[in-house]
Amino acid sequence: MTKKVLGLFQLVMINVIAVDSIRTLTFSAAYGFALVFFYLLAVFCFFIPTALVSAELGSGWPTTGGIYVWVREAFGKRIGLLTIWFSWLYNVIWYPTMMVLIAGTISYFFNPALIDSPLYMGSMALFLFWAITLINCMGMRASSILSTIGALVGTIFPMLVIMGLGALWWFKGMPMQIAFTWDDFFPKAQGIENLAFLTNVLFGLLGLEMSATHAQEMRNPAKDYPKSVFLSAIVIVSTIILASLAIAFVVPARELSLAAGVMQAFATFFQAYGVEWMIPFFAAFIVIGGLGGVGAWIIGPTKGLLAAGKDGSLPAFFAKTDRRGTPIRILIVQAALVSLLCLGMLLAPTVNSSFWILSAMTAQLALLVYIGLFAAALKLHHHKPHIPRPFRVPGGTLGMRIVCGLGIFSCLTVILFGFLPPSQIAISNVYLYEAILIGGMLILCLSPFILFRKRPI
Repeated sequence: MTKKVLGLFQLVMINVIAVDSIRTLTFSAAYGFALVFFYLLAVFCFFIPTALVSAELGSGWPTTGGIYVWVREAFGKRIGLLTIWFSWLYNVIWYPTMMVLIAGTISYFFNPALIDSPLYMGSMALFLFWAITLINCMGMRASSILSTIGALVGTIFPMLVIMGLGALWWFKGMPMQIAFTWDDFFPKAQGIENLAFLTNVLFGLLGLEMSATHAQEMRNPAKDYPKSVFLSAIVIVSTIILASLAIAFVVPARELSLAAGVMQAFATFFQAYGVEWMIPFFAAFIVIGGLGGVGAWIIGPTKGLLAAGKDGSLPAFFAKTDRRGTPIRILIVQAALVSLLCLGMLLAPTVNSSFWILSAMTAQLALLVYIGLFAAALKLHHHKPHIPRPFRVPGGTLGMRIVCGLGIFSCLTVILFGFLPPSQIAISNVYLYEAILIGGMLILCLSPFILFRKRPI
């Protein structure tokens, strides 16, 4: 029998570390003051709908498997598999970008110039990911401890500090790299190509549904899950906006490194205040937070894939676990795929360009998953209203239609913007860029159907 080790506090910490990622702050900061406009828009059109839908589905179907179970109940095993495959795969593509952020932060311990070395970044990312995979192989308790420590020490604390440093910078009247005017609040038409960054703004708000994959380890899922969703949402939105603004205060957009922008901001703050000795400490905190975030995501989507394997939607290979219920085989396959992606980064012209291409593909696949989430919520509302749900989306049928309609529309719009290469990234051949992005997504979309044909009959 699965041990009940997760209470409300642990769930909030898993949600915060899974969603509230320092990695996304640099993408947000690139917008300057307009980032507030984009986040408020994203919160209204995407984040709040996601929170409402996840709370209803999580309380109505509190079983391990999360989004796979929800979509399967609505559309059957084939579409359920496609959705959880995307959910798992976009994380596989995301892991190298997070590992690169951590590797870039570690470089501040001895040589910040190494962030421009694909050899260092790729090999360090490889080492770190395998280490976190081994921790997750020890079971859910070890994974939750890593997530909690990562959330408190490595995410919330550095975000609060950088927000405080930004506020101090503001009150002391220090030079600002952004302007706070009504015109700057709204995005400028001449920067339309940079709407590609919107994919990562939305990506920075993904993940509230992920903790539902741990339902069997929750002490009171029907009660604690909805509460954890809304408490987490308040923490996440406020910290992302304020921390992103603090970075934009001191780092010019043209000099912002996607892989190490947070440390650029910390270095600027600490040097201005004469406390450069604090830089390595905060580099360590960010490393801990990054590792905790990856640790939370490594085990979550694999549980969904495991549920699909046990449900007969995948070959029997994916349904095996160890005595603790950990999907060891999936974790090893996942680590091998991530290793190939990390090594592939060595072939890219710059770290920034490889970082962006992987980030864009990750966000596009992730938004397809959320289209499936909203569609499933809408269908289950109409076709299975008899299933008890301790929490329901306010407004009845009309409320559910508005919430899901907003969510699907925002996902489709941002997917289209994601195919525009941003001006800050050196893309030598736009056609090659589009071919890599579109071709990669098509290949990844076809792969689950091949596995579905090889499932046990």
